[in-house]
Amino acid sequence: MNLDKKFVITINRELGSGGRTVGRLLSEKLGVPFYDKAVIKALQEKYNLTTAEIERLKGRKHSWWADVERILKIDSGIGMNYYLPQKGDEPDLLTTDEMFKTETEILKSIAEEKSCVVAGRSGFHVFRDHPNHLSILIQASMDYRVERVARKQNMTEDEARKTIERVDKMRENYVKKYTGTSRYDTRNYQLVISADGKTEEEMADIIMQYIG
Repeated sequence: MNLDKKFVITINRELGSGGRTVGRLLSEKLGVPFYDKAVIKALQEKYNLTTAEIERLKGRKHSWWADVERILKIDSGIGMNYYLPQKGDEPDLLTTDEMFKTETEILKSIAEEKSCVVAGRSGFHVFRDHPNHLSILIQASMDYRVERVARKQNMTEDEARKTIERVDKMRENYVKKYTGTSRYDTRNYQLVISADGKTEEEMADIIMQYIG
């Protein structure tokens, strides 16, 4: 991956692996925006975006994304990292084919405008043909994930384990439906990291070293 050119880094992660935090830290180290599902969903809902509307906006002479970016900064109050925290970490149960197409168009439109880090949203598939794309998977053992989810979500270990199992199943079904492959197929990634024994900061540093 060439940092001197417009790039996209996508991070797919298992619930409880710390992958979203790693993405945020990585974006800060690289000085580029970070996007996750909360931002994409908020854009769809607030601006009633469809694939047709995106094409219309992209047809304007000025950068339509700059307008959205400005509003996001005002709304979120968090500057470059457009990360909207939310309780839980479950994919949308009511995702439709049109919603997936719109999400894909939003992500591709973002990447046309600037370099960025994207968490989830089947990024490995959306940007599979991007000329300057790094695809990363962050995994962890079940014990590590259960402990982290229980602590972060104030759950019992049993509740955390059930939540992880439910989310794993939903995410795998989502990925298989819209990409035709498994999120666990390591051929979809250039870099696979185990979170066990590592902090989020250490994992972000591993990625930085890999990028070189």
